[in-house]
Amino acid sequence: MRLVAVQGNRLPLPQRMIYIEADLHCHGPIHMPHNPQTPEPAGQVSDAVRGNWVDHLAPAWTRPYLRLSRADRPIGTWLLLLPCWWGLALAILHDGQARMHDLWIFVGCGIGAWLMRGAGCTWNDITDRDFDAKVERTRSRPIPSGQVSAKQAAAYLVLQALVACAILLTFNTAAIAMGVLSLLPVAIYPFAKRFTWWPQVFLGIAFNWGALLAWVAHTGSLHPAAFALYFAGMAWTLFYDTIYAHQDKEDDALIGVKSTARLFAERTPQWLKRFLVLSVALMALAVLLAMTGRDGSPFAILVALLGPWAFGAHMVWQMRVLDTEDHAICLKLFRANRDTGLIPLLFFAGAALL
Repeated sequence: MRLVAVQGNRLPLPQRMIYIEADLHCHGPIHMPHNPQTPEPAGQVSDAVRGNWVDHLAPAWTRPYLRLSRADRPIGTWLLLLPCWWGLALAILHDGQARMHDLWIFVGCGIGAWLMRGAGCTWNDITDRDFDAKVERTRSRPIPSGQVSAKQAAAYLVLQALVACAILLTFNTAAIAMGVLSLLPVAIYPFAKRFTWWPQVFLGIAFNWGALLAWVAHTGSLHPAAFALYFAGMAWTLFYDTIYAHQDKEDDALIGVKSTARLFAERTPQWLKRFLVLSVALMALAVLLAMTGRDGSPFAILVALLGPWAFGAHMVWQMRVLDTEDHAICLKLFRANRDTGLIPLLFFAGAALL
């Protein structure tokens, strides 16, 4: 028996099993109708942003590697980068001054996030290639679809990591040490869904490390505010990645992959509310810890505290729209978290100008 790929939104599991049964009887692939006026580029990944630059503008030979990096799906880079910028902004608020080197930290975090997100996704695709071939949403990825081999992907992984390392070496010694330590959770994460129902925790550990690194890159040392911000980001990751994981829960159940989406099931809204409250409370605590004892306008503290409030308001909107059985809605809301993460950054930047 094999799962049948269906164009468009994934069918509910009972209906999908009808197609599987039909496939067994007809001994041939089932082709669902699609719009011939909107052909998909060869090799396009199923959940890529339609009309993305990789599939339409990048040289053909680079496309499989850029797809490994998720360059056609930029939301992951944003989700890795935004905690870095939070950490830098709060460190500046804590310190009371910005320096010219902070501009490079800002830019370097952007380049480094793109590279390390690409390296992490490449590592994930290497380790998950057998799983990905069995899941409808991921079977079109470059390795299971045969666009690149595992060895070619490994070479590309090393290249991305080396360039990211070169950027890291421009930061201070403490930040370099933090960057090296970040490799451990990145290496573990792809295996987490095999031994725990909470793989999103491991993703949160890896994806929010930049909050600590950027803080250290500015100040040279860690501070309780940085840890509060880090844990706020972890709670946020549990929020958005649980929504994301609902897209794959049927296939994950068939192949034995664990996730918080499967663990929470119909109790997902209650758990999301907890993650929402926790992330907002911890981010507000981070602001207070960062600005306590600092000479400056009380209005600046108020503006900075509006960041966590607006951050939470955007997550409340997501919960009102959420339908965990609608995969298109889950993907849309997951991508909307770029805006969720940008909102507090704007308030932090505004407070820094006061």
